[in-house]
Amino acid sequence: MSSLKGKKILLGVCGSIAAYKSAILIRLLIKEGATVKVIMTREAGKFISPLSLSTLSKNLVLSELTIENDSLWNNHVELGLWADLFLIAPASANTISKFANGICDNLLTAVYLSARCPVLISPAMDEDMWAHPSTKRNIQLLKQYDNIVLNVSHGELASGLFGKGRMMEPEEIVSRISLYFNSSQLLKGKKILISAGPTYESIDPVRFIGNHSSGKMGYALAEACIKNGAEVTLISGPVNISTPERLKKFIPIKTADELFNATTKAFTNSDITIMAAAVADYKPLNTASNKIKKKEDQFKIELVKTKDILSELGKKKKKNQLLIGFALETENELANAKEKLKSKNLDLIILNSLKDDGAGFGTDTNKVTVIDNGGKKKELPLKMKTEIAHDIVNIIISKLYA
Repeated sequence: MSSLKGKKILLGVCGSIAAYKSAILIRLLIKEGATVKVIMTREAGKFISPLSLSTLSKNLVLSELTIENDSLWNNHVELGLWADLFLIAPASANTISKFANGICDNLLTAVYLSARCPVLISPAMDEDMWAHPSTKRNIQLLKQYDNIVLNVSHGELASGLFGKGRMMEPEEIVSRISLYFNSSQLLKGKKILISAGPTYESIDPVRFIGNHSSGKMGYALAEACIKNGAEVTLISGPVNISTPERLKKFIPIKTADELFNATTKAFTNSDITIMAAAVADYKPLNTASNKIKKKEDQFKIELVKTKDILSELGKKKKKNQLLIGFALETENELANAKEKLKSKNLDLIILNSLKDDGAGFGTDTNKVTVIDNGGKKKELPLKMKTEIAHDIVNIIISKLYA
């Protein structure tokens, strides 16, 4: 049964070129069994027809506080009480500003200010607007109000430029909503340590040795754990992702040594540790103090091994702790993952293969195999990393309460 079956979703649509995606959202939500009602701002109606959204949702689309020559009104309080979730997608910079500052000048803002249900906001705007200090301030205010603010995507914008500001794709928004309704409190009171992203090892002040990890899997795991009630500490290498809401603690790092120090320090007080970071296996023996000039036809860098963080944690692990690692392989995938599981004293290992299309670094999707120290193996098919994270957390919960 779909987690959205019988759920009542109130969709707010703002004036943005991304308003066309609201039609796709409605179809996907209804396909999952949800009931959808729509509120549009006046500007939104210039981008997509209210009749289209009314036909798709099978409900009258509302846009004004009053109707029929001001003799009747749309009860904004009633709408806020009806919904299980209030989704604003797309959310323009203008409406975000109104939400953040308590401005109530249309039906959408009136419903927002009176809504008692959870609010999920999916921004859409040009990159410069997204990066503006006032927008950043407004987003932080919304998060402080316990609203869930989704990330924006990178791509072609209405201005013709390429950058951050695109509304998250409807399929991923529906996935996030499903995760929200699937969440439990089975990890309430549990302290979870998660590492994510790449490490950078400096060659000189300009250059470094790194990898293509985006951090998306680790950040998705952090969000899934938080949704299940956990207190999450996230240690992250350099990534281009917004910090998850309601983190207990965030520790930014760059190098493998910094990750080693931060992880070993936080590990002692953690009930569950998930090492999703892509750690450099080697680092330069010496780092040049000045930029290395291009002079010779050949240039050699002497490398030395970095510290084995998983092995160190495996040695320190207590009986009441769970330790989970990741294995990204290109050959002999299963055998290598099982060997890592055993040699590092892990409870679970999540195997990625770069041979699988749509999996691995940089993608929004993933395909993994989860192997436990008892020999059980579960293959998770290709799906959004947010969904994969939810599945992994469910497996961790099963292991925790086995």
